[in-house]
Amino acid sequence: MLNRVLFSVFLLLSSTLAEAVTFRPGIEDARWDLKSSKFACRLSQPIPAFGMAVFEHLAGESVRFELQPLDRAHFKKGAELVAEASNWQAGMAPRPLGRIKRDGNGYLQVPNKQAEQMLAALYSGMSPTFNTGSWYQSKETLRVGMSGVKFQATYAEYMNCVAGLLPVNYDQVARTAILFPSAQWRLSDASKERLDKIILYVKNDDSVHSIYVDGHSDNMGRRLLNRDLSKKRAEAVTEYLKNHGVDEGMVITRFHGERYPVVKNNSKNNRTRNRRVTIRLQREQ
Repeated sequence: MLNRVLFSVFLLLSSTLAEAVTFRPGIEDARWDLKSSKFACRLSQPIPAFGMAVFEHLAGESVRFELQPLDRAHFKKGAELVAEASNWQAGMAPRPLGRIKRDGNGYLQVPNKQAEQMLAALYSGMSPTFNTGSWYQSKETLRVGMSGVKFQATYAEYMNCVAGLLPVNYDQVARTAILFPSAQWRLSDASKERLDKIILYVKNDDSVHSIYVDGHSDNMGRRLLNRDLSKKRAEAVTEYLKNHGVDEGMVITRFHGERYPVVKNNSKNNRTRNRRVTIRLQREQ
């Protein structure tokens, strides 16, 4: 069955190549550019007269791919993604990688699984190619591909970047809730692990200038006791942050008792969600 599918794709590609407008870097102008940091690895290839092909691996996430055309009128109905053999790989069958949808910005967003398959294809010298309908309402189809020329050398640098990424990114730690058992304020091992990730991120991102720590309780018991309990919870988190190297001047500690429930205190599960300390990071814009 798989062989029949591959053969059908091969026939389809063969029949359309003569009538297709193709954009792909040539051997002379093919290049891969890498921007690397502890927060993201960005591997990109310019596609002359068309746009940019971009692999992006954010800290704490999986790699994803985006095809960014200069003219966003293309790909209104998406595109078929196929890994095609290069000219020197005669006889190698194309590999269908699935249909890709266009996002609201007019770009083709490729999810993690296919993005990884694209990287593997490029490493083996193949050309991931997007095939879509008519080229500007003409009888010609549109094909946009990447070149694997010089890819392997840059890929090694890219993998070194990936190995050095932080375990989390800003969006993953910017707002965090630490939950507590009823009438308790001591930090669990799981809570400490979550705080450790926040601490590691803050120590590596100089743009973070404030950390807001807010203690809360459910509505069980007396209001003044709940206020005191929320204070102890907030102070436990603040103390942990300071003891692990966070600048005390960055931390703003507040406590609110039962005043600001995240959900109504009308069930056991809801009360569990309200017994919390929230940690919010703020950084320079």
